[in-house]
Amino acid sequence: MKKPCLVVLFVALGVSLGVTMGAECAAAQGPAGAGASGAAQSTSSSTGGHSLNPIKWVKKDPKPSAESRADLEKKLTPKLQGNGLLPASLTATDACAPFVALDDCLASLHASHNLGIDFNCVRADVTGVQTNADLSGCKGTIGDKAQNLTKTLKMLKPDADAKGQAKNAEKQAKDDLKDLGS
Repeated sequence: MKKPCLVVLFVALGVSLGVTMGAECAAAQGPAGAGASGAAQSTSSSTGGHSLNPIKWVKKDPKPSAESRADLEKKLTPKLQGNGLLPASLTATDACAPFVALDDCLASLHASHNLGIDFNCVRADVTGVQTNADLSGCKGTIGDKAQNLTKTLKMLKPDADAKGQAKNAEKQAKDDLKDLGS
């Protein structure tokens, strides 16, 4: 007699568990149509308001617009000219045009000034972009492929501590941008 009672008990438990589990699954999936937004809100509240999509966990930094770079270049021009990094006839916008990142341009300006190297040589080698500037006085070969600042300094001024000078120039560039509030 015990066996039929146990079977009935397991069936009853199974049915009640199946009904509650089925209801939770249905609530998690949400109704189709107009009530989907309500179901989505109720399921997000059960997760503490956080998305379960890991892509949404990663915050993306907004890219600076071209206008903000132009504004920074306008602010930098008098400062760079005053420090002797740029001649009075050249603006930061013109000097940094071939560079993708403004901090790379500033680091190149500082490195060329610190080591007494022509900026046009450094710019052409770091960016890989040939401008109409005279590069005949540059040591080594200026290629069409962009190189990092350390390799450029090593090629243009072999007796200098290229790695240390590049790090110093990058720090100076970051300080310049920090002074402008960017």
